[in-house]
Amino acid sequence: MGWPGRLALNYRRDGDRTLAHDRHSGPLRVLQSLYPEGQGICHHVLVHPPGGIVGGDALHVEANLQAGSHALITTPGATRFYRSAGEAARQSVVARIAEGARLEWLPLETICHSAALAENQLRFEIQPGGEMMGWDVVALGLPASGQAFEAGHYAQRIELPGVWLERATIRGDDHRLLDSPLGFAGHRVLATLWFAAGSPMSSDRRETLLDVAREMASNHELAQTVGCTSPHAEVVVLRLLAPRVEPAMQLLSSVWARWREVAWALGAVAPRVWRT
Repeated sequence: MGWPGRLALNYRRDGDRTLAHDRHSGPLRVLQSLYPEGQGICHHVLVHPPGGIVGGDALHVEANLQAGSHALITTPGATRFYRSAGEAARQSVVARIAEGARLEWLPLETICHSAALAENQLRFEIQPGGEMMGWDVVALGLPASGQAFEAGHYAQRIELPGVWLERATIRGDDHRLLDSPLGFAGHRVLATLWFAAGSPMSSDRRETLLDVAREMASNHELAQTVGCTSPHAEVVVLRLLAPRVEPAMQLLSSVWARWREVAWALGAVAPRVWRT
């Protein structure tokens, strides 16, 4: 039988401070509220003590950010979907971002092992005046260890309701997708970074975000497999393919840092767990 886990995170503004309250059941936890860049921004690290998600497991995270609050949420290490004996393993996230609130959803990579039956769903509901940055990084198999992604599937859904919807189902035996130059061209790491607002951004602001990302990507080792677009006036999206996780994370974190500066006039204070 699977092991369900639920975590509810609630953030509210109290004067100059973002206060956080969490409730959990099952194998999901949050470390203490950290404020490495002042009281206005709460950093949280989500912890899944079992260390991996197996068939039948269902993990759900719900975050509510009240007006004026600002939360940065990350993880201490990779999320791993292990092989399944028949049941799917599911992880879902729903975040609601109120007017004037900001969310940074920045987990480390998700690793999908061969023969896993994995489903990952992300939904971000942003009210007018609210904003967020987020990323999602997927590594298929462990090619550096000689463990290819050859069976099973990884189903992904990222949604900003009414603005942007990305869906994909990647099967381990779909070599036309995995290896074709019109597909992933042999790459096994896929990453997406986005900046989103609850109301249309000005064209100047979107162009600034696009220019920053494109300039940084053009000077990176992954320049040939990166693209940045604005499919809707409320979102800017960067996508990339990579042969391994490290250069993908390096580029995403660099663009995140610059977007923080140009969009929010904030310095890049990386979570401590990224440096360990």
